[in-house]
Amino acid sequence: MPEPIPQALLASGRELTEPRLSPDGRRVAFVQRWQSGAAIVVVPAVGGAERLVASTAAPAPGRGLGGGCFDWLADGSGLVYAASDGELWVERFGDASRRLTSWERGCRAPNVAPNGEFVVCALDEAEVWSVSLTDGAARRLDDGGDGFCFDPVVSPSSTTVAWQAWSAPSMPWDDAVVVTAEVRHDEVVRTRWRPGGGAAQQPRFLHDGSAVCVHDGSGWLNVSTGDRPIAPELFEHAGPTWGMGQRSFAESPDGSRLAFTRNERGFGRLCVADIETGVVREIGRGVHGQLSWRGDRLVALRSGARTPTQVVSYDTITWDRTVLVIGPVGGWEAADLPEPEPLEIDHDDVVLHARCYRAGSGRTICWVHGGPTDQWPVDFRPRIAYWWSRGWDVLVPDPRGSTGHGRAYQQALRGEWGRLDVDDTAAILRSHHAAGRGQPQRTVLMGSSSGGLTVLGLMAGHSGLAAGGVVLYPVADLTVLAEESHRFEAHYTANLVGSSDDATLRERSPVTSAHEITSPLLVMHGDDDPVVPLSSTIELVDAVSACGGDVELVVYAGEGHGFRDPVNRRDEYRRTAEFLSRVVDGR
Repeated sequence: MPEPIPQALLASGRELTEPRLSPDGRRVAFVQRWQSGAAIVVVPAVGGAERLVASTAAPAPGRGLGGGCFDWLADGSGLVYAASDGELWVERFGDASRRLTSWERGCRAPNVAPNGEFVVCALDEAEVWSVSLTDGAARRLDDGGDGFCFDPVVSPSSTTVAWQAWSAPSMPWDDAVVVTAEVRHDEVVRTRWRPGGGAAQQPRFLHDGSAVCVHDGSGWLNVSTGDRPIAPELFEHAGPTWGMGQRSFAESPDGSRLAFTRNERGFGRLCVADIETGVVREIGRGVHGQLSWRGDRLVALRSGARTPTQVVSYDTITWDRTVLVIGPVGGWEAADLPEPEPLEIDHDDVVLHARCYRAGSGRTICWVHGGPTDQWPVDFRPRIAYWWSRGWDVLVPDPRGSTGHGRAYQQALRGEWGRLDVDDTAAILRSHHAAGRGQPQRTVLMGSSSGGLTVLGLMAGHSGLAAGGVVLYPVADLTVLAEESHRFEAHYTANLVGSSDDATLRERSPVTSAHEITSPLLVMHGDDDPVVPLSSTIELVDAVSACGGDVELVVYAGEGHGFRDPVNRRDEYRRTAEFLSRVVDGR
């Protein structure tokens, strides 16, 4: 048995995101979130001392492999960043901060034109604007016809802007297009492009001015120029667009090569392709993201099952790797961290996917990821390591609807949410038990958000598979979710289940089948959740309780869609540990 990982390691450290090389390739700026604050930090590209950027207004960081917070000025003298007040600010090193906009709205994803004269940004996730870096004069570039506009980028000639766009009820991974706008003195000429049968993301321009993006028109998310994948392969080169600023590929300064990230059924790898021939060289294992290539340096965010999140710099001549920054606190390097085993299960004429972190003691946590259009890749996941170190096998299913396995696998959940994901997870868990790796009476289900919906569906429809369940801020009522969720996901159910007046919404909602939940259930939710309404969770708990069910509800004041207060997070682990001991060990 490994040594139990101290809970203090999970509640400390800083979150890192968006490392980006300066125009001359000598410095790296990145965003850190630590405790209750955020800051932009600069470090030499070859390693050295960190220096905080003295910002008047706090930056608004992205999360994980996303970004959309800042860009370097063209001459490297400073940064343009999106602040927590919703405005764009200019920070020139050694000079006072200057607010560039006064919209009192929400700016994201600034991108500075190569000529240094202006910056483009997304406003309220719905509009694209160009703003002069000299006098702040602004010009709208989109035509208002799209519900969402993400990640605008300026061409090398500084005359064309491209961005990702889509409209409800679709989500970006359904049918997002690339809009290209040629900016002239008296007009803006726009064109739209969508890969046949796929969706596009991360529009960019190569050094020669040609357009490039990631799309799944071939059935797999590959980096492509038009319909031609640069490195055609049956692997994903990006994750789903849950926010702005994903950077899963980067062109070399001479325009001959393209670095990209590869998802090998959940396991990550950094690769480099020859743009002309498509020949791929594999550089290193680990989940990589936020790629930036300048001069002879490639910078990335990197992590793995045994690798705490770090900012790394590659020498692109030797491909030697230097660790510049580590996010988590010291102590993880001494922990014996697990590497998961990939699993494939034949079910219903489809191969289902999962990964298992094996502790070997016969106790299992089946942990369903959120989304549901998402995946937990094999990156640094302290929560999994924590329970594994306490003797729990952690089984992570990828039911249909999960990303990382091609467009057909991901799109299979359309119209089937609340049914197919439940049945697939049940099949994966049954296979785990049949292989002698666990027993239902020594198995507990866990899930948050949409993963909570799946867990509740399993508890109601497959009650013999586990001894109990733990859900955090679960989707309990699909009808209420469709009516009250935030704008990005407000129409999520339209494609995944049906329209808001469809009886299927109510039929597949856990509140409807609450009377069938007979095994113990622990539920935790924040009272300030903008994504999943607390009212539905309360209704679910009341319904389970009214039928004599064993259910406990914990509501954390001030918490949103996820718990950030260290006091609440410690309480969550304590309550979960007590629940596991009670329902599995009988304590």
